[in-house]
Amino acid sequence: MSRQIHLAGFLLAGLVVHSHAAWRHPETQGNFLEPEYYARSAKVLEEGLFDLLFFADRFAIGDQLGGSRELALRHGAQDATRLDPLPILSYLVGQTRRLGLGVTRSTTYYEPVHVARSLATLDHLSRGRAAWNIVTSMNDSEGRLFGKDRHLEHDLRYDRADEFVEIALKLWSSWAPGALKLDREQGILADPAGVRDVAHRGEWFRVEGPLNIPRSPQGRPVLIQAGSSGRGRRFGARWAEAIFSIHGNLPAMRAFRDDVRQQVVAQGRAAEQCKILTAVMPFIGGSEAEARAKRDRHNALAHPQIGLATLSAQLNFDFSAFAPDSRLENIAAHPETPPAVAEKLRSLGVSLNLGELAQTFASSVRVPQLVGTGAQIAEQLAELFNAGGCDGFVISPGYLPGSFAEFAESVVPHLQRLGLYRRAYEGTTLREHLGLGPLEA
Repeated sequence: MSRQIHLAGFLLAGLVVHSHAAWRHPETQGNFLEPEYYARSAKVLEEGLFDLLFFADRFAIGDQLGGSRELALRHGAQDATRLDPLPILSYLVGQTRRLGLGVTRSTTYYEPVHVARSLATLDHLSRGRAAWNIVTSMNDSEGRLFGKDRHLEHDLRYDRADEFVEIALKLWSSWAPGALKLDREQGILADPAGVRDVAHRGEWFRVEGPLNIPRSPQGRPVLIQAGSSGRGRRFGARWAEAIFSIHGNLPAMRAFRDDVRQQVVAQGRAAEQCKILTAVMPFIGGSEAEARAKRDRHNALAHPQIGLATLSAQLNFDFSAFAPDSRLENIAAHPETPPAVAEKLRSLGVSLNLGELAQTFASSVRVPQLVGTGAQIAEQLAELFNAGGCDGFVISPGYLPGSFAEFAESVVPHLQRLGLYRRAYEGTTLREHLGLGPLEA
């Protein structure tokens, strides 16, 4: 079979997604506090044969812009309100049969056993469809929620994350396949020889095991990640089986994929064991003009100040002192701008000014917006895929569940006709959907 496109649906357990207009959009159905809000999207994605539905997450309401949460709460910033996605995914286990289910958990504010137990449970209940999106969290607001004056420094967060993942893997593998016997007649629960001790002593953690949950259907959840910094890429190349990225054009997509694949191989892994999924936000119409009008109506609902609040939260930096027409290159060169923020601003494009970037963050948080008929969108995705820009796509909705439904109904059939997408699920686990193969015992 020829190389196939992988698809993930992106959600937050809250009002918005990458689109800050989503909650205001007249075609968004339901209330984010109701389980049906999520079930509708999950069922549509499964009908579209998606690999997985993935929930991003963040703990705290950002107050980086002007030291205040007022704007975020008044107009609905990305982190203004969130539910915990794990209980939602547990609910979706019963609403779906094949769709992979991915949850975000932070290595900075959890302990390894928290993640190991909850994700092993999700993998059991879903019969092998669980994924862990590994994050290190983002800003000082999250740190203060956990009693920390400041969020842990960037590279130190990844150092902690490396050790965190090592421990989680030890805990998940502490039960050998077949160690659980459940022999009622003989009164044998498990073979003690198949349950391995875990004794970890490291810089960040001391853990003694084993886990008290038997080996799950996949052996462990699929590991996914979205770090784009140099340190984040090294972390992803070591651990991730799927990496989500945001890039605005084919050269940037291809450069990212090539770099990560080289690092994956340098880690002693096969390049194919790490799928690169790049984010897109499609607007689909019966004609290109109709699709363009749908995009424009959507973007008009996005409040640019909310985009600035999101930018401030994501970079952990207050941009309120800079005028909207300030060039990004000038902000990056400002003596009060931390080096990490300056580096990120330069990577976002020095030709932009702050107001333009804020508008982009409000409407899409830089996710490329694709416009066209179903056939045109399929051709755009096929071009990016065939040119080596990615191994698949993260579909980010402008409204729910309509964006997902339109994609499944209008784009998926064209991808199938192009021979780039499955016509039925061929496996039952997320590892099988992604073509990752079984784990070693």
